[in-house]
Amino acid sequence: MIRTALIAAATLLTAAPAFAADDASLALTFDTSARTGTIMVALYDASTYNGGRPVRVAQVDVAAGQTAATFEGLPAGDYGVKAFHDLNGNGRMDTNPFGMPVEPYAFSNNAVGNMGPAGWDRAKFTVSGATAQTISIR
Repeated sequence: MIRTALIAAATLLTAAPAFAADDASLALTFDTSARTGTIMVALYDASTYNGGRPVRVAQVDVAAGQTAATFEGLPAGDYGVKAFHDLNGNGRMDTNPFGMPVEPYAFSNNAVGNMGPAGWDRAKFTVSGATAQTISIR
């Protein structure tokens, strides 16, 4: 019985630091020349970046003077950001007849895609503790 209690206590003690280390935050600042509309932000992990649901989303009201989004309580790990500047406020990224975006967009690490969105390998970054990144919307 004592052995079981000690194993349980040891498990709790070793689990506590891991939980504290996983409590991370991400502060994103967006650099954009437009002062209207809203920046739509989607945060992904490795399993969702290429077509899954984002793990978190945010809206940055540029018209109201906002330029940043913060995600609290994230598990430490690798993430990628996809964002676009919804200039006309219709809630979606507008494209031309060929499917090319006509509103400004960006990816974490200011990654650039090749004939499409930036890939995970270019956009991923590690979130551990308090992490910050500035993304240029173009």
